[in-house]
Amino acid sequence: MFSSFELMRSAMFIRIIKAQIEQDLRDTNKIIILYGPRQVGKTTLVKELLEGYPNALSINADQLLYNEVFSARDLRKMQELIGTKNLLFIDEAQNIRDIGINLKILHDEMPDLKIIATGSSSFELANNIREPLTGRTKTYRLFPISAEEIIRHSSVFEFKNQIEPLLLYGAYPEILRSTGVENKIDRLDELTSAYLYKDVLQLSGIKYADKIRKLLQMLALQIGSTVSLNEIGKALGMSYETVANYIDLLEKGFIIFRLSGYSNNPRKEITKMNKIYFHDLGVRNNLINNYNPLALRTDTGALWENFLIVERMKKIKYARELVNSYFWRTYTGVELDYVEETGGMLYGFEMKWNKSAKAPATWLENYPNAQYACINRDNFVDFVSNMANT
Repeated sequence: MFSSFELMRSAMFIRIIKAQIEQDLRDTNKIIILYGPRQVGKTTLVKELLEGYPNALSINADQLLYNEVFSARDLRKMQELIGTKNLLFIDEAQNIRDIGINLKILHDEMPDLKIIATGSSSFELANNIREPLTGRTKTYRLFPISAEEIIRHSSVFEFKNQIEPLLLYGAYPEILRSTGVENKIDRLDELTSAYLYKDVLQLSGIKYADKIRKLLQMLALQIGSTVSLNEIGKALGMSYETVANYIDLLEKGFIIFRLSGYSNNPRKEITKMNKIYFHDLGVRNNLINNYNPLALRTDTGALWENFLIVERMKKIKYARELVNSYFWRTYTGVELDYVEETGGMLYGFEMKWNKSAKAPATWLENYPNAQYACINRDNFVDFVSNMANT
């Protein structure tokens, strides 16, 4: 089952955004900010970029000595450390107090210095950077390995034959390079327990990881469905406000993401509830301890929907396209899994694992100028990648 899938362990994946960052380093003096969860490959990508800069300085913000220097707002101390280096790489920059102000000082006083900073917690790093570095940064987001990156590494044929393990074990680089089911599960256990909550717990002040895990388990069982925060709160003994706050933190920590309902008629169409999906299905399945083959599962349709939407999101983000994403559902229960609004046009999509589906009559009546497509295993490659003809 995994023979073609495990061929991927033999080489490194070429990340789509690598060429874009290389060009920015050549053509601008903007500070490069690279966001993404831990273990997604940020450090590996930057080290590849640094091969073109032999006179670079790499520091890890987890180390106290460097942390103190780059949080002191003291140009002299930073210059002493940087010396004659032409590129500065700060890994896990969210751990440095006032990182934005200190990077502003470096950018303004050392304009020829190239700077790359990575962060695994968008909420902390963004809060520290947004205001002091306005107009001085170029921001990128790195996800688990995307469909297009897998296709570039192998082929469309190989990718289509890898769908089941992707739905079961996800697309973190280390998972893709691991051989055997047991090794994949062991690494997912480590990823989930050692890294998943680290930034959320450290930077949000939440003391009890068990509450976060129980919430994530409930969300994992509801992918593809609208989520009631009131119902979740009652089940977990939490207030609506606490559940909403935790979900916001988990989204900012790159674990989950939300889709809101699309509507031009709020009286008939749902807008106040969200659907919640996981950035990585291996993490999702680990939370509920279910790696059963698709033939034995009752949630294959939900896994397929989550997979297609997250891969579509990667495609859109990496292409830096302006797209608003939603789901659509009426109060009578008519629905579409996914809706995009871009360039003044509206596109509706239904995700089906085993069959095709026509557009709902209500959708056509309400949005006669909208496009519609059913995405299934026959046509999904175009939906998630620009490499369909590779």
